[in-house]
Amino acid sequence: MQLLLITLALVLVFVVIVQVGKAVELISVIKEEDERREETSQSVGVWFTLTGIFLFLFMAVTGYCEWHKFLPKPASEQGQWIHDLLMITLVATGIVFLITNFLLFYFAWKYRYRKDRKAYYYPHNNKLELIWTIVPALALTVLVGMGIDKWFKIFADAPTEAIVIEATAKQFGWYLRYSGKDNELGIRDFTLVNSNNELGINWNNPASHDDFLSDELVLPVNTPVLVHIGALDVIHNFYLPEFRIMMDAVPGIPTRFWFRPTITTEKMREIKNDPEFEYELACNQLCGTGHWNMRRVVKVVTLEEFKKWESEQKSFYEQNVLPKTEVAAVLETTQPLVKDTVTTQK
Repeated sequence: MQLLLITLALVLVFVVIVQVGKAVELISVIKEEDERREETSQSVGVWFTLTGIFLFLFMAVTGYCEWHKFLPKPASEQGQWIHDLLMITLVATGIVFLITNFLLFYFAWKYRYRKDRKAYYYPHNNKLELIWTIVPALALTVLVGMGIDKWFKIFADAPTEAIVIEATAKQFGWYLRYSGKDNELGIRDFTLVNSNNELGINWNNPASHDDFLSDELVLPVNTPVLVHIGALDVIHNFYLPEFRIMMDAVPGIPTRFWFRPTITTEKMREIKNDPEFEYELACNQLCGTGHWNMRRVVKVVTLEEFKKWESEQKSFYEQNVLPKTEVAAVLETTQPLVKDTVTTQK
């Protein structure tokens, strides 16, 4: 028992000695803390400011060098509107961002710790509150107003001369149906959907007789194009990056979008210095394991070339429906003769 008490006493004395030593060391540190704090603050402030200047220059140089790679050149009238809005927003917010961050680094250095400086208590300022509330509100109002103006223009009724196309997505591909010579799409009816008519087109409607399907999306330059967008199974997305078009294709909810292509495929190849360049239609929604296959080539040609291409296309009705109808009519005509022949033989 005595041995245990002696051991505990020795341990206690050791702990007291250690704590006294730490207290003495802490007192010496406190005496030099003000001097060392000011030196540290000075060096940290300098490095902080230099870091801010470096980041500012890095972002400015990188932005200038990579600006043209940010987005592909807009190839439609509506795409240019959206591109301009985006650039205006980026420039306006970018300037505010750079100024704000410059001041952040600058004031961190300017008001660093000094021995002879005391903090100033600044609880409230009505004028300052009004300035930093009203100015951003006005700036955002202008940006939002510009966006709403373009929104109503883009989703307004398409011009009467617009070429009408229907893009229907499915896993994993696209039905691209053109309205043909009458520029009117045939009526669809979901009750008519079957393995031979996945779109449910009503072939009794005369407007459907000249509709034709295409594996490529061919568009005439400087001509309005109205696209009706839909889906057969899951949510897809009609995405044309160069035209700044992206619209969800939702089963049972038809949507539409009209635009005016402004740069032909050949011209864009010259601009990009890429003789193999092709515009692309893609699906921008992850729609399943075959999502990668939701791609189609988009060709922008002159109006004359488009009319020539359109005249060479055969309607789906002529290729698939009409031949079956004619065969059925022939069978219906010959069926009584067959019956009479069988009766005579009997």
